[in-house]
Amino acid sequence: MNQLLAPETLPARLYRDPAVYETERRTIFSRSWLLIAHESQLAAPGEYVATAAAGYPVIAVRGESGAIRAFHNVCRHRAGPLADDGQGKCEGALVCRYHGWRYALDGRLANARDFGPAAGFDPRDFSLLPLKCESWRGFVFVNMDANAEPLLKTIAPLDVRTKDIPLEKFVFARATTHDIACNWKTYVENYLEGYHIPLVHPFLSSAVDAAKYEVDVTAPMIFHQAPPRSDSPVGGLWAWAWPCLGVNMYAEGVLMERMWPISATHTRLDYLYFFVDGIARNEMERSIAASEITTSEDKSITEAVQRNLDAGIYQTGRLSPKHELGVSWFQKEVSRALAE
Repeated sequence: MNQLLAPETLPARLYRDPAVYETERRTIFSRSWLLIAHESQLAAPGEYVATAAAGYPVIAVRGESGAIRAFHNVCRHRAGPLADDGQGKCEGALVCRYHGWRYALDGRLANARDFGPAAGFDPRDFSLLPLKCESWRGFVFVNMDANAEPLLKTIAPLDVRTKDIPLEKFVFARATTHDIACNWKTYVENYLEGYHIPLVHPFLSSAVDAAKYEVDVTAPMIFHQAPPRSDSPVGGLWAWAWPCLGVNMYAEGVLMERMWPISATHTRLDYLYFFVDGIARNEMERSIAASEITTSEDKSITEAVQRNLDAGIYQTGRLSPKHELGVSWFQKEVSRALAE
């Protein structure tokens, strides 16, 4: 028996229980490196990217010194937002949209607008709550755990696999979002195996040799590879980083796929496309169209699986030792986190 293979799957209740989701937010997402932006989106001082990761509002901003910092997108006054989700630019300060408190780009409270005298109020005690923020080859990650290991230690296996790919030359091209009615684990597990490709993905199956599909667990990353057929827009190399990031390689670009939970039964799939600057428009559109076809098929099957997980009929199952070692590793990590 392969030691990576779990004896049985996670129980179905873990895919629908709101209390489990809240535990996962604390024990998984608040302790993991999460992709937030690309340096090309934060090229000048004051440029920012704001989003919500597993319910945690976060913002990354380029400071006057050129450093990129990240914070919880939460004003220390009464929890107002500093910026709407998306990409933008502020003029020298982050300003709460609720009551106008101003924060320097390094997070210090610069002005509590028209606050009035308040005994014991020290602005130094009300700086924005910082996050660890590190970049890897142009991609900006955050971690809410102040004691987290360096990003490079987590992403080292991907760094090795992509050493000959000019990631530094890629620039942000487009973002698309898909709301999927399934638990985030349902979608991640679908990503972590190629067992379903011949049945669910006719286009992908024609673009790669699915019979030679391989999965390599190099914790905390899982790699997938299948030889692409001639003239295929699909790169044939996929990587996944704990807990929810897919990395899909093309000939001249990469799709970063964030599988972020928004509730116990809904997942927001963010597609962030990056290509070599100057790539022909038709080549870029061809790659994007190929990914969207696969996404539509994955959305359909994972929502159907979630419906069955919610029905109360299925409890646990077994995993294939040939095809589902990646799923097994992922489920063991989830179990470990929930046990904590």
